[in-house]
Amino acid sequence: MKWLKGIGLFLIANFLIYITLSLTATLLVNVVLPAFGIDVRGIYNQQLLVWALVIGFGGAFISLAFSKQMARAMLSCEQITQPRSHAEQVIYGSVQEIAQRLHITMPEVWIYDSPDPNAFATGPSKNNSMVAVSTGLLQNLKEDEVKAVLAHEMGHVYNGDMFTTTVLSGLMNTFVYYISNFLSQLVGQPQGDREEGNSGNPILAFVVYIFLQIVLSFLAMLVVSWHSRRREFEADAFSAKVYGKEAMINALRGIDRWVNRAQFEYAGQDALATMKIAGNSSGWMHLFATHPPIEARIDALQRITA
Repeated sequence: MKWLKGIGLFLIANFLIYITLSLTATLLVNVVLPAFGIDVRGIYNQQLLVWALVIGFGGAFISLAFSKQMARAMLSCEQITQPRSHAEQVIYGSVQEIAQRLHITMPEVWIYDSPDPNAFATGPSKNNSMVAVSTGLLQNLKEDEVKAVLAHEMGHVYNGDMFTTTVLSGLMNTFVYYISNFLSQLVGQPQGDREEGNSGNPILAFVVYIFLQIVLSFLAMLVVSWHSRRREFEADAFSAKVYGKEAMINALRGIDRWVNRAQFEYAGQDALATMKIAGNSSGWMHLFATHPPIEARIDALQRITA
């Protein structure tokens, strides 16, 4: 019955979001803007808000529903159902052990061919998920470090990070779509009496719409990326709780050594960059990074008290 609870919480969350946005928009259009001499009540459309919610959350949750299939389609991977080697037994056994400890359905376990040491978790819910590790992870890390990384990914699964990120992305998509449409309509609305043949400026409205879509999408990325970095610290703490912080610290150091050796920049060069366990963006680009710097993660782990 847990899936019913999840659906119920999703519906309640969307209803509350709709009510909040609706009341905010109504107050803005009917009270705040008129107080400053701006009257847009003639172009405000409640249906636009509903459509923005459908577009924003619909796309996000469709992506979540098919996240496992999309991840497998982007990788050359093989599922482990019956371990055939010691390495496969370590991976499969660790995921199985943690799932049993957490009383959740065991995720699918996959290995994919890639030289970089990495792992990721995805799926619609904690009882319908997958954990995948790269061949590079097995080749570059020790057994206890691999298990620590797996615990990190299981932390994402148990915390429901995929779901919360999807809700946040849906909310951001809704704001981007609604605000860009609303303001473009405001800019392109007719000036003066429609009967005089003034039908507005649709070209200007389109240009403003495209501009706002780009700018607001970048701003939305800042929020989603900040949330993503925050959840990485929580997953690291979960790993420390399961196998001890030293194993995760050593795993992060091992990954960092490989990254420095290969001079590999994850962000912007990999279709699965948002699933990477390592992130090395520098300068202002760190605001768009989905993972914190490894040094910051190690510092956070070292501050954990037993």
